[in-house]
Amino acid sequence: MKHNAGIMVLLFILLPGVAHAWWNEDWSFRKKISFDTTQSGASVDKDLLDIPVLVRLHTGNFGYFLDVKADGSDIRFIASDDKTPLKFHIEKFDPLNEMALIWVKVPRLLANTTADNIWMYYGNQSAVAGADVGGTFDVKQTAVYHFANGQVLPQDSTAYANHAAQTTAELVPASLISAGLKLSGTANMILPANPNLAINPQNGFTFSSWIRIESVNSDSIIFTAGNESHELLIGHDQSGLYARINSDATLVAEVRAPALVINTWQQLTFTLGDNQMKLFVDGAQVGTADIALTEPLFNREIIGSSLEGDRFLTAELDEVRLANIARIPAWIAARNQAEGQLGRLVSYGEDESGKSESSSYIGIIMRNVTVDGWVVVIILAIMAVISWVLMVMKGMFIMRAYRDNVVFMNDYRKLGASDPSKLDAEENAEEVALLDSPLSAALFGKHDHYQSSPLYHIYHRGIQEVQTRVGRSVSAQASGRLSLQSLNAVRAALDASLVRESQKLNKLMVLLTIAISGGPFLGLLGTVVGVMITFAAIAAAGDVNINAIAPGIAAALLATVAGLVVAIPALFGYNYLGSRVKDMVAEMRVFVDEFVTRVGEYYSEK
Repeated sequence: MKHNAGIMVLLFILLPGVAHAWWNEDWSFRKKISFDTTQSGASVDKDLLDIPVLVRLHTGNFGYFLDVKADGSDIRFIASDDKTPLKFHIEKFDPLNEMALIWVKVPRLLANTTADNIWMYYGNQSAVAGADVGGTFDVKQTAVYHFANGQVLPQDSTAYANHAAQTTAELVPASLISAGLKLSGTANMILPANPNLAINPQNGFTFSSWIRIESVNSDSIIFTAGNESHELLIGHDQSGLYARINSDATLVAEVRAPALVINTWQQLTFTLGDNQMKLFVDGAQVGTADIALTEPLFNREIIGSSLEGDRFLTAELDEVRLANIARIPAWIAARNQAEGQLGRLVSYGEDESGKSESSSYIGIIMRNVTVDGWVVVIILAIMAVISWVLMVMKGMFIMRAYRDNVVFMNDYRKLGASDPSKLDAEENAEEVALLDSPLSAALFGKHDHYQSSPLYHIYHRGIQEVQTRVGRSVSAQASGRLSLQSLNAVRAALDASLVRESQKLNKLMVLLTIAISGGPFLGLLGTVVGVMITFAAIAAAGDVNINAIAPGIAAALLATVAGLVVAIPALFGYNYLGSRVKDMVAEMRVFVDEFVTRVGEYYSEK
């Protein structure tokens, strides 16, 4: 039992290393691509097999186009096990404009989770192209039209090669995903009459497309299929979206849905199967109708008009797809979330290097730092934390003091020629307890009468001195007068209070000056000692090798970097806080003169 338990422990220890294994050492980099099937809206509530997912690469999520071959042929996609290659193909790869569109066949997309992912590998200049266009789609997908640039006729990307038989529509280079099909109201696209495109209600059928309706003036056909007796129509009129099936010009079944939004890209999907036909817009079901059909519906299929060549559509299409199965709602929702402009299904992780830890620059530096270097770095780290915390605390205190100063001075000026003692208030026990901790008073004390204002503290001390000399009763104040000697005593008390308030504002600022001046010198000390140890080791070995010297020198310079990291923020903080303190001290000096003048006038001798 103990032996088995030891084996189990060993396996668990090794599991993390297996999970992070590298698929192939010939590829230098990889990127984690994750799937979030918990998004609100259309729900991906079932696991999906062999679903093609669009991977969009651009400067916002991928900054290493220069590490990929110019044509993207070294790109590979690997399953979450980091072992199984996935089939994919590149619709567009533009390293100059830093944009790529790649379709990847995900073998299993898990429902209601954020823990599902695949890997994208790149960075192998000797790799040959590994794309598999036809293999990207399952056998049920009978036609996929990307409308790629440079095609005379729209080409089918599935293995069935159901390329368009004819089109009078325009291929536009910039559409929702890449290129698209422009239907101007007089054009259509005729699909080939191949048996694998047959619509058999017993097997099911799905038509889907991204569509941007430009105008709806009358009944316009988006897709139609039919034979001598049956006709399937998916269209849009002034009443909204519809799908109907006719038999010998007689309506068999119809499903209607709200109108599509004009000049807005939306995903339209129609499914036929299980004796039902359904319409989906942007991944959500918007209509359904029962129908019972047992025979194939088609020998002709047209996009953009009726079979008779009228009721043309005015719109732009992208990613038109046909399948001989009724796709489930979860599949439709996943496609909408993956391909839409928001792209909420797919997220992109950080790029990783396949180089071992020994070749990592940071790893090299850290492993070569000597003990004395670590001592210096740790001391500097402590100094950095102290200086940063001090700057934050001092900044909060000064901000609170400034606000209370503004409020106090506004109220003080409103007194005019009246009794200057009106703003004075007795200190309670809590305020007395917080006198020695101005930061605590600023953060946790009350501020109902300017408790954090240095100006008020000077004013309070002055009022106390005045009341001591003229008496506290109303009658005494009415007849009380201040002599010149008493007024000078009040000024002396105010000057003393000013000095104490200045000391509070400057308290602990010396720690910032220590960080500014001491940080670089400590860093330099660590660097010099590290260089000395490196050269001593070379002298002892009797061998000069740049590959052996460089890591030690780099590690020694880490101490200098650490010293600068301490000094630079402290320098900026000290200059900013010091300027604020100087401004407040200047305000206190001005206030002392104003207060003495006002007191002298109010309590002047007859």
